[in-house]
Amino acid sequence: MYFKYDVIVVGAGHAGCEAASAAARMGSKTMLITMDMNKIAQMSCNPAVGGIAKGQIVREIDALGGQMGIVTDRSAIQYRLLNQSKGPAMWSPRSQSDRKRFIEEWVKVLSHTENLNIWQDIVTGLIIKDNKVCGVKTALGIEMKADAVVLTNGTFLNGLMHCGKTQIAGGRISEPASYGITEQLVELGFRSDRMKTGTPARIDARSIHFDEMVRQDGDNDWHQFSYLNTVKRELKQMPCWITYTNAQTHEALRSGLADSPLFNGQIKSIGPRYCPSIETKIVTFAEKDAHQLFLEPEGVDSNEYYVNGFSSSLPWQVQLAGLKTVKGLEDVVLYRPGYAIEYDFFDPTQLHHTLETKQIKNLFFAGQINGTTGYEEAAGQGLVAGVNAHLNVHGGTPFTMGRDESYIGVLIDDLVNKGVDEPYRMFTSRAEYRILLRQDNADERLTKKSYEMGLADRTRYDLWCQKEKACSDFIGFMQQTVVRKGSIDGWLESIGSSALHEGCKICDLILRPQVTIQGLGNVVPELKARMEGLSEEVVESCEIQIKYAGYIKREQNEAAKLQRLDQIRIPDGFNYEEIQSLSTEARQKLSRIRPKSIGEAQRIPGVSPNDVSVLLVLMGR
Repeated sequence: MYFKYDVIVVGAGHAGCEAASAAARMGSKTMLITMDMNKIAQMSCNPAVGGIAKGQIVREIDALGGQMGIVTDRSAIQYRLLNQSKGPAMWSPRSQSDRKRFIEEWVKVLSHTENLNIWQDIVTGLIIKDNKVCGVKTALGIEMKADAVVLTNGTFLNGLMHCGKTQIAGGRISEPASYGITEQLVELGFRSDRMKTGTPARIDARSIHFDEMVRQDGDNDWHQFSYLNTVKRELKQMPCWITYTNAQTHEALRSGLADSPLFNGQIKSIGPRYCPSIETKIVTFAEKDAHQLFLEPEGVDSNEYYVNGFSSSLPWQVQLAGLKTVKGLEDVVLYRPGYAIEYDFFDPTQLHHTLETKQIKNLFFAGQINGTTGYEEAAGQGLVAGVNAHLNVHGGTPFTMGRDESYIGVLIDDLVNKGVDEPYRMFTSRAEYRILLRQDNADERLTKKSYEMGLADRTRYDLWCQKEKACSDFIGFMQQTVVRKGSIDGWLESIGSSALHEGCKICDLILRPQVTIQGLGNVVPELKARMEGLSEEVVESCEIQIKYAGYIKREQNEAAKLQRLDQIRIPDGFNYEEIQSLSTEARQKLSRIRPKSIGEAQRIPGVSPNDVSVLLVLMGR
């Protein structure tokens, strides 16, 4: 058995799988350590990937050469593109997955990845010498040596589950907690705290009256997560179902509030505001008569359903009583109740943008250990940490992404510069350049960069080059081809657009809000002929580039201004405490976070424009 590695990844959740896969595929001898090889990439909460802003992250992971998009497409049982009534900056793909198939597909990926070994064990401590990580110690008494270690511990660090007054130590239902790492890192000077998350009950489909609910089917168009045209949805597509709580439900739940860990002081840590438990909803929004619930299938061969919107840590008897008052769930049978879980995380301002810790060389954190929540946020961090762990060991320029390059870049910049005071979840509103960060153009933004550093392979790069050329040629055709006056006036009037007063280039017609390329192709033969052989993805990308060219250019100019500030470096060890012209809060924040540039300093809460001006003068500007 080989116990000396370039990179060791601790934890095989979504962050750990991406980290291990990336490091190994780039050439590092990699070890992935997990408590349970049957729970690799387990979907601990709902069986879905993507959603608002999260779907963009998955497409970025795929564009970079990561695996989450591929695994999701192969395990998908429903696919939807959200927010289609809004502009393309808001479009977000989301997929229901077969939970079991998702794990199986990830196991296939890892099992066929060269340079990657897997070990089932619990890591109890790190081997650190001269402020540099050198390996890990396990519960089996084994010491594994490594040049870099990535911690992706999820909710397992001192995990404690709550269901009513019952408390069970563990990182996930029926799985043990992890002890030792937090205590060691705190002793080394790391700042740690506790967070809380929760999950709803799982119920038996045979006890659900679906005919009393609203059916929600997925989309049947070409959209998918992976840019690889060889990856297709393979499983039977299944609907979700919508129902609602009611006054009787709320009354049943209120009867148990005295035993709720969230309200009786049993849970003291902070949970997510944007995904509150059902008991929090009925207290915070007491005026609401109903709350929407989504019943999501766990798989094509499973009777298990996930009750999205009913997260709870109330006693199981109270949860069951409440569910039985919901339309369609009068005869509901539980597989297991919902529960809350508290766990340790570390202040992410203790990290560089590479996700390497500032205190210990070659030690990386990714996922919920950094105070984030969500499979997608974890996977994006895991990929960045795995890449940089490899680069630290073998040499190369550190891999980071700006706020104008990716949602992953926004996520990491927020963590490192702002820290967290609740579980961090990505939203489109967090990205100031979201017109640049669309789900359709992640390959345009990231694939070439990834290929050049050795993660994205040649097949993926060639596909992007083919798409880029197809888009360029098609846009060029539309910029040159003129539609004659009077040739399509009837069609234009039928869609609420004005007739042509003179000949008009196709690209200028596309600027009209009522006009689409597909629609125009039905009445302009030369356009229809030119579209033959082009994928819907190429056509959609070209339409977005034409319609939103002005907005895209404006955001590119704004991003360029930000980049200029990011290029003004602040020397390592700069003493902010000596600069009395800085505000007290700025001195404290800058001394603690240690930004590497003026741009990073500007994004720290509490650093004012005046403080930035002072820093610019001090840096020689």
